[in-house]
Amino acid sequence: MMALCLSLAPQTQAEEMTSEDTTARMQSTYAWQSKPAMYSAYSGRNSLQAADEKSYTATLTGYFGFRPWKSGEIYFNPEVTQGTPFSGLNGTAAFTNGELTRTASSSPTLYRQRLFLRQTWGMGGGDEVVESDLNQMAGTVDKHRFVLTAGNFSTLDVFDDNLYAKDPRVHFMNAGFMAPLAYDYAADARGFGWGVTGEWYVDEWVFRAGRMTGPKTPNMLPVDFRIFKHYGDQVELEHAHLLADQPGKVRLLAWRNRAKLASFEDALAYLNAHPAADPQTILDVRNSEKIKYGFGINIEQAINDDLGFFLRAMKADGKTETYAFTEADQSLGLGLSIKGSGWHRALDTVGVGYIQNKISKDRQRYLEAGGLSFFIGDGALSYGAEQVFELYYSLQVWKSTYLTADYQRMWNPGFNTDRGPAIFFGLRAHAEF
Repeated sequence: MMALCLSLAPQTQAEEMTSEDTTARMQSTYAWQSKPAMYSAYSGRNSLQAADEKSYTATLTGYFGFRPWKSGEIYFNPEVTQGTPFSGLNGTAAFTNGELTRTASSSPTLYRQRLFLRQTWGMGGGDEVVESDLNQMAGTVDKHRFVLTAGNFSTLDVFDDNLYAKDPRVHFMNAGFMAPLAYDYAADARGFGWGVTGEWYVDEWVFRAGRMTGPKTPNMLPVDFRIFKHYGDQVELEHAHLLADQPGKVRLLAWRNRAKLASFEDALAYLNAHPAADPQTILDVRNSEKIKYGFGINIEQAINDDLGFFLRAMKADGKTETYAFTEADQSLGLGLSIKGSGWHRALDTVGVGYIQNKISKDRQRYLEAGGLSFFIGDGALSYGAEQVFELYYSLQVWKSTYLTADYQRMWNPGFNTDRGPAIFFGLRAHAEF
């Protein structure tokens, strides 16, 4: 089931209300970041700027839902966004704020974020309590069940969940903790699409499968509704367990996209044959359908009541350009989430995490020759893995209102050892009501 935002609703509400037929909730998040000037031996058109910069995002989202019939739920999420990214969102694979792809303008923009149906068929196995949350109404469901989700939503609403690292509004801010960056999941430029997913729950096992629409043009907003011609498929197997009496989950994920994409081999050949051409030659060779695929693992494990560990790893085939996410072909993210119980702040959280992203040899050769990809391209490349360290402290101010201080250090932005490291300081305010 969807778990976009986790466990921030007041517990009293879940205790008092055992079942809901309607829901109307809101969230608001403001995130501000500053990047001091950094070292740069040279810069290109898609480089992270060497000068100091500021970035911010602001989002206001409504979560409205009702039950049209027994075991059916319909949800609608309007959202207003506003923001300014670092360097026009260029120069890195790991976006320093996972909200940045949604905020395409410095003026407030209203759009429909989600509109979907969730239908659950019970198959016995006992009752399981579902607490009230964003896009989730309180009630009970069978432990053995099949859940269908259909409509306009995000692939990440259903797949690749993680208790400790998922939502840049409440967890780590960097997009590399929102999902493995090599997971080029089908979506429009904001990260949403249309599609159908199914989830089969049996005891400690969950099997998921789904198909989603992608963009008409890679990394752009208009949606390609030809879902039987261009699409993103994914399957995931999840297993819950106890390790030393502490809960944990392991998820295995495989995905496959079919779309009109450019291969880096073709783009490099075109660049070499046309030295006077615009260096973004992926646009010149985007002429046939390609298959792009990848595999990953996702682990979450409680160590004790106040400490949790997570790890995600993903590898894509790396032969074609980015379809709908960011510039990475291999990614690793891991870290710790620490509750503040030890200093009598049980609802505060400290997060410590590390990300490492790599790109394929095909993508490397294209960038080394001066080619431009969608988000990166310095005019040359001295290759090195892009790495990020992030540390945050989330302070509960009042009920479901939190203030977060965030620090990120990025080595080799854009996979280039001739640039950086880059430092990012952030502040975030988040409220749900």
